[in-house]
Amino acid sequence: MSGFQRLSVDGFRRLCGVNIDFKDRPLCVMIGANGSGKTSVLEVMSLLAASAQGKLGDRISELGGIGAVLTAGRSEMSFQLTAGSGAGPLQYDLSIETSGIGYSLKAEGLAHIGRGTITLRAKVASETGLSDARSLLKPAADFRERLASSAYYHMLDVGPRSQVRLPQPMRPAKLPGKNGEDLVTCLYDMRETEPDAFETVEDSLRAAFPGFVQLTFPPVAAGTLAMIWRDRNFPTGFYSHQLSEGMLRFLWLATLLQSSALPEVVLLDEPEVSLHPELLNLLAHQLREAAQRSQIIVATHSDRLVRFLKPEEVLVADLTEEGLAKLTWADSLDLEKWLDEYTLDEVWGIGRLGGRA
Repeated sequence: MSGFQRLSVDGFRRLCGVNIDFKDRPLCVMIGANGSGKTSVLEVMSLLAASAQGKLGDRISELGGIGAVLTAGRSEMSFQLTAGSGAGPLQYDLSIETSGIGYSLKAEGLAHIGRGTITLRAKVASETGLSDARSLLKPAADFRERLASSAYYHMLDVGPRSQVRLPQPMRPAKLPGKNGEDLVTCLYDMRETEPDAFETVEDSLRAAFPGFVQLTFPPVAAGTLAMIWRDRNFPTGFYSHQLSEGMLRFLWLATLLQSSALPEVVLLDEPEVSLHPELLNLLAHQLREAAQRSQIIVATHSDRLVRFLKPEEVLVADLTEEGLAKLTWADSLDLEKWLDEYTLDEVWGIGRLGGRA
């Protein structure tokens, strides 16, 4: 999988002059203190994905407006994203500047490296030319589709009346939904059309929860399915609304990462929330397996998750004296002698990785 190979950001929150080389790193797990720029990297990727979808204005509004995302004292932010392709690398450049209380596009271009620049023309002043697939040649259209398919997943809402706890209408669903709104129908569809993938999800649940037996999907009304978690110690099983937060979040993550429709880029913010530390080894394995089919970028605060990662999978976020983000791959640090005696999370804990408050 070629994926996106390099991201450069200047002027977005704490990200100024930041360059991240993703080449040959399909799994990237970012660690660091609060406010060190981890979530900002996810937001930048989601902003670029929104621009490819023709939803740049909506995404900037969701982030609080142009003034809320610009680095203090700046009036412009710029991005450069490079992707591999069979015909050679493609490099997308986008600059956005303030205009009154809003923003305008200062510059935009897509270069087919070694073959010239593909002209992009925006039909709407507030949206990018990249979002207009009809006007793009195939290399640019392919780049747009890959970027537009990227998906940002926040912490799953598992409140008492959350969508993931309710019966769900039966409809085609290859993904569980960002809010779990299609978890039941996605699993049902997976069981019927991709039994091997469904078996892998159930095997993950058996490894994580020793009492788990299987999932069943009884109809509760015309065209509506419920889900029952069968447990050997509780003959009646548990409906979705009876499951713990950790059980639901683990099930949702396992389903997402096993999906055959996994987006080109998956952005996960703190997937470890509510999970027992013993489950994080399984999560690390699932992330690594999914990264063989998609590009996975994660922000985490979990030292226990880091224990089960490799240095080449960990990107450390620190702050400079000026309060700006500095990002460093863990395998670029001199850690060999430390890893002879300590696990990676212990190396982080004693301050040899950086990424501490």
